[in-house]
Amino acid sequence: MCGITAFSGKEDALPFLLQGLSKLEYRGYDSAGVTLVDNNKLFTLKTKGRLQNLIDQLDHDAPTGLVGIGHTRWATHGIPSNLNSHPHTNNNNTISLVHNGIIENYRDLKEKLLAQGYTFKSETDSEVVVHLLDSYYHGNMLEALKKVISQIQGSYALCIVSTLEPDTVYVTKKDSPLVLGKSEHASFGASDIPALLDYTKDVYFIEDYEIARLCKDKITFYNIDGTEIYKEITHIPYDSEAAQKDGYDTFMLKEIHEQPHAISETLRGRIENKERIILPELDVIKSRFKTFNKAYFIACGTAYHACLSGANILERLTGIPTSTQAASEFRYGEPIIDEKTLCIFVSQSGETADTLAALRLAKAKKATVIAVANVLGSTISREATATIYTCAGPEIAVASTKAYTTQVIVLLLLAMYIAQTLGKKSEIYRDIIKDIILLPKQIKNILKDEKIFEKYANYLKKQHDAYYIGRNLDYASVLEGALKLKEVSYIHADAYIAGELKHGPIALIEKGSVVIAVATQPHIATKTISNIQETIARGAKVILFTLSNEEAGNVDEIYYMPNINPILQAILVAVPLQLIAYYAAKLKGCDVDKPRNLAKSVTVE
Repeated sequence: MCGITAFSGKEDALPFLLQGLSKLEYRGYDSAGVTLVDNNKLFTLKTKGRLQNLIDQLDHDAPTGLVGIGHTRWATHGIPSNLNSHPHTNNNNTISLVHNGIIENYRDLKEKLLAQGYTFKSETDSEVVVHLLDSYYHGNMLEALKKVISQIQGSYALCIVSTLEPDTVYVTKKDSPLVLGKSEHASFGASDIPALLDYTKDVYFIEDYEIARLCKDKITFYNIDGTEIYKEITHIPYDSEAAQKDGYDTFMLKEIHEQPHAISETLRGRIENKERIILPELDVIKSRFKTFNKAYFIACGTAYHACLSGANILERLTGIPTSTQAASEFRYGEPIIDEKTLCIFVSQSGETADTLAALRLAKAKKATVIAVANVLGSTISREATATIYTCAGPEIAVASTKAYTTQVIVLLLLAMYIAQTLGKKSEIYRDIIKDIILLPKQIKNILKDEKIFEKYANYLKKQHDAYYIGRNLDYASVLEGALKLKEVSYIHADAYIAGELKHGPIALIEKGSVVIAVATQPHIATKTISNIQETIARGAKVILFTLSNEEAGNVDEIYYMPNINPILQAILVAVPLQLIAYYAAKLKGCDVDKPRNLAKSVTVE
C-alpha cells in the first residue's frame, strides 16, 4: 500500500514522479502529493482523492525542479485529507519526505518533539519523522538520517529532499519495498518496478537499514554505519507495455484472459519428458525433505486460498502432515516450529507485511522457508531459504486473478517435486503430470464461454447476498470465488463447506437466494449436489459447476467442467468464478480495477 517515487536528474522531475505514481495506483491510495526542489526552495502540493486531482491542480500551477519526491497514501494514521497527505515538511520548509509503512513508537517521539517546540499539522506518524530528522540535522543529512533510523521503530520506506542538499534525494527502508534505478540522465526511486520501466530496466534493491544517496549522475549506497557499499544491478526483462490494457476494458478482464499464457510460462521448463518435475531453485534444500515432519502454508487473502489447495495436495502426495494459517494469525498462535518444519509462504507482491513477519519468525525458529512470489527481488523472495517464482507478469488490477492460478500451479509443482524426491510417485502423481500440460488449452476453452458466465452474473444484479458451497478442494475454490465477488462487486458473499449448511447457514436461505456450488471432486460431488437440493427446497436459485457424469435436477444453471484430474479442477474453476464476479461488478457500475478500501500490496499489518 502507498506508492513512492523519487527523482534526481538533469531534466524536470515532475513527469517521472507523476507517471510513476500512476503506475503504482494499483497499490491502493486515498490521496496524492509531490515536493519539488526549485531554486533552493521546496514546492509541495498534495490533494485528497485520486491522482488525477493532483494532476489537475498541477496543470494550473506547474512547478519545475530537477529533484523531487511523490506519494500516494493509503490512510493508516489520520483520516484521508489534504493535511494528512504526503509529502510532509519540517516547520521551516527546508526538509520534505514521503513515507510508506508505520512508525510504531511515533507517540513517544512526538511528545519529545513537542517539548522541543516542534508543531504538527497532521495526525500522521510520518510527520514525526521529518521533524525528528530536522532535530538531528547539523550540516550532514546522512548523519542525521542514521540517527533517525536508530530511533524509529516499525516499518518504513523513506525518500527525503531538502534545500540543504538541493541536488540529492536520500532514501532508506525497513520492511517496506523500495527499488532504485539509474539512467544516463537521472537516478530514480519507487515502491515497485513498474514505476521505473519507462526510464530504465536496470535496478537496485536495497536491504533493511541501508541508505542510498540519489544524485543526477550516480547512486551511492551506505550501510547503517554510514560506510559506502557496492550494490549489484538487476536487469528487469519486461517493459511497461505489459502493464497496459491491450484493448480490454479493464486490467482485471485482461488479466483473466492472460491466464493461459501465465500458466504456460509458469510451467515452462519445469516438466521434463512429461514425467518429472524440475525445480532447480530447490536443489540447495533437496536433502532436507526426508527430515520434515510437518509443513505450514502461510499467506493472506487470495494467496491463503491458494495455500488451502497447496496444503491439501502436498499432504495427499507426500503424507507430510500439513496445515494452512493466515499470516496475520500465525505469529500469535505460538506455532510449533523447529528444524524439521517446512514453512511455505505465498505472496503475489513478495512484500506483504504479515507474511514477511511470519517468515522471519519461522526462520528464527530454524525452519526451512520456501517462498512463492511473483515479483523478482521482492523482500520475501530475498529472505527465504529458497524461492519459486510464478510467471504471472505484472498484475495491475487489485483483485488477484492470474497470480492466484499461477500460485496454485507452483504449489502443485512443489508438492509433486517433494513427492518425487521422496520416491512417492503415485498413480495420482502420474495422472496429474499427464493432465497438467493441458491446462492452458482447457482454460482457453473455458474463456470461450465468457458470455455464459456473464449471464450467470445477472442472477446477482439485485442481490445483497450470495452463498458459495463446496467440499474438500472445492471449498478452497468457493472461498476464493466468494472473495472475488466481495472485492469487486461489494455483494456480501459467504462460502461454506457444503456439509455444514444444515448446521446453521441454511437458516439464511430464502426464496430468491443465489447459491453458487462447485462439485468437481468425484468422490464427494454427489454429496455436494445433495446439499444443493436442500437449498432448492427453500427457494434458492442455484448455479452449479460440476462434472459431466453427475446428475443434478432442478438447478437453474449447470456448467460442466472439462474432464481432467480432480486436483487440477481448482485451477480451472477459478476462471468462471472470476468472470462471474467481474460481470456482477460491471452490472453494478463498480470500479473493477480499484475496489474501494483495498490495496494491491498490503505492506502494513
